[in-house]
Parts: sequence; structure tokens; C-alpha cells
Amino acid sequence: MTDERDPDDVIPWSYPRLLLYALAGTLLISLFVAASTSGAAFGTYNPGWDGASQLRAEADAVDSDTTLARNVDAYDSVPANETTAVILSPDSAYGDDAARVREFVRAGGTAVVAEDFNSHSNDLLAAVGATARIDGRLLRDEQSNYRSPAMPVATNTTNHTLVDSVDRLTLNHGTVIEPNNASVLVASSEFGYLDENGNDELDDNETLASYPVATVESVGEGRVVVVSDPSLAINAMVDRPDNRAFIQSLFAGQEHVLLDYSHAERLPPLAVAALTVRDSPLLQVLAGLALITVAVSWVRRPALLTWLRSIVNGDRNPNGPQQTGTTDIGEHALVDHLLDDHPEWSRDRAERVVRATRREPADE
Repeated sequence: MTDERDPDDVIPWSYPRLLLYALAGTLLISLFVAASTSGAAFGTYNPGWDGASQLRAEADAVDSDTTLARNVDAYDSVPANETTAVILSPDSAYGDDAARVREFVRAGGTAVVAEDFNSHSNDLLAAVGATARIDGRLLRDEQSNYRSPAMPVATNTTNHTLVDSVDRLTLNHGTVIEPNNASVLVASSEFGYLDENGNDELDDNETLASYPVATVESVGEGRVVVVSDPSLAINAMVDRPDNRAFIQSLFAGQEHVLLDYSHAERLPPLAVAALTVRDSPLLQVLAGLALITVAVSWVRRPALLTWLRSIVNGDRNPNGPQQTGTTDIGEHALVDHLLDDHPEWSRDRAERVVRATRREPADE
């Protein structure tokens, strides 16, 4: 006998239901984006103009493996003499943690410290054993700049391998460096000046000169590079002349790049979760088992949904419906629900729809 199903057995998609699903999908996507990205300045998970998400791409461009450090223990996971560590304007003092950075540098590592107006980096430089210091006053240049005197283009480069492919650096509201015993890599043009009082003008007590904006010095077996503007590495500035070339020069020839966010703002939850799983073999196994469970549940979802409906609707035996006339207790609840959504339907039609969705043949 041929099984001919009534066209009315198909549950129609209503516009309110579609709207509900669309809103739920939008909410889930928004929550995912919020949990996987960050709005923190210089953040590696911040894809905005002030984020530094492109830093990982620059490391990949020179075939370096990237490690994201949530604490200073990460310095022990990389070979110092094959690693460049990047510290962008830390939000809090390193304190005792500075000793780990010092050990890394003295063992042959390269530490790049980029700062403009925060004092935490000078404390870190002193603890590491570097002599260069961040000045903290705004550098302006009325002649050599990109769109604004507050975005000076430093055009004086020295004869050093780190700047062989660099003719200039473009800063964005940066400061300058007191090199002390460090070697200058890049300096501003001769028209640079320090805006002492912040009035955006060259005053009589402010001197035109070429000021250092990037230095390097040896510390133990390693070296410390200081840059007077962390904005040089943000997404909006990487493409400015010759910032990308300078960043890649710092990474070139190194097997590893360590992005030190141990003293920066907290990372987004999904990023933390992914890093935690990556660092724990046990969690990797548990995550794999969870994915297998989800996959099996998805394949068996019709039977699972039927079972859940039975439990929610109070069936005494979820594995076999209790017969009460033409429908079981669970079916009664489903029929009543359909009639609430579609008052224009007859009960007979609602019962046929329920049987069709539960794959039960209608009574002949």
C-alpha cells in the first residue's frame, strides 16, 4: 500500500518564527565576535585601527612561529637566542616579573620595548639592565610629517643591520629616547622639537633638533631595542613608511616571536580558552571527546529530539508512548501547542501534523 502523506502534514514556516530565528542567529554571532575580539589598544585580538592584530601576520611573513604570552612563564618555552619578544606599552608594572625578561635577554634573546608616555616601560628597562629611557614628551615636526606635525616622519637612519631596509619611520603622537649608552637606529629630521607645554606650537624655549626614536644596545648575550612610539605597530600605522619593513627586520632570522601581553589588558574569553586548550594535552583530549559527542548527537538528533520531547511533556515511558486513544500524553501537549500557534486548524489536522513530525503513521 502506498504511503501518501497529506500536504497539510507539512508545518509551515511563519514570519514571526523566521524573525525569531534571525534574531537568535544575530545574537549568537554578536556574542561570538564579542568573546573572540578585544577593543584594547595594541591588542593582538583587536582588529580595529588601534589594535595590533597584524603583528602575527608580520611574524608569519618572515617564517617565525608566534607565541602569545599571557604570563612571563612563556619566556621559558622558547629558545632565547632564536626569539624576539615584543612588549607594547604595558598597562601595569612588571615588578618581580621583570627578572624573567632580564634572564631571557641575558641568555641571548632580543626584547623590543615600545613606549611613549607610560612609566612602566622605563622601570622594565632599568630592571632588564638597558640604559635607554623613554623621554615622555611629545615629538612634533612641522616639516617632515605624515598629514600632521604630531605624526613626524623620522628620516635619519644609521648604518645598522636592523635598519638596512628602512629609510624612515612614521610615528603617531610618539615621544623620543634618551639613548645614554645605546646606539641610535633612527632619529627624527632636524626639524623635530619637543612640545614642552602641549600647545601644538614651537615656542622660544623649544629647540629644533634631530631626536632619537629607535635605539639598540647589548645586554648580556642579548639585546634590547627601544622604540619611542608603540603606535608604530598598530593596524592603522603598519602600512605607513617604512614601519612594516622595520617590524619585519626585527623578526627576520628569528625562529620565534613572543608577543608579551602578560601585563596588558585581559584577552578575550574565547582567545584565553583556545590558548588554555592548546597548552594542555588533557584539555585537548577532552575537547576532542566533546566534539565526537556533539557529532554523534547531531547524527542521531531525530531520536534525541523525540526522547527530549517525551521527557519534557511527562511521558511515563520515553522509549514507548503510552496509548490513550489516538495520541499519547506527549502528543496531546504537542497538539495543544500547535493549536495555540494555529487556531484556525482543526484538532484532526494538528494530530496528523504531530504524527508526521514524529514519523508515526496516521490511523487508517
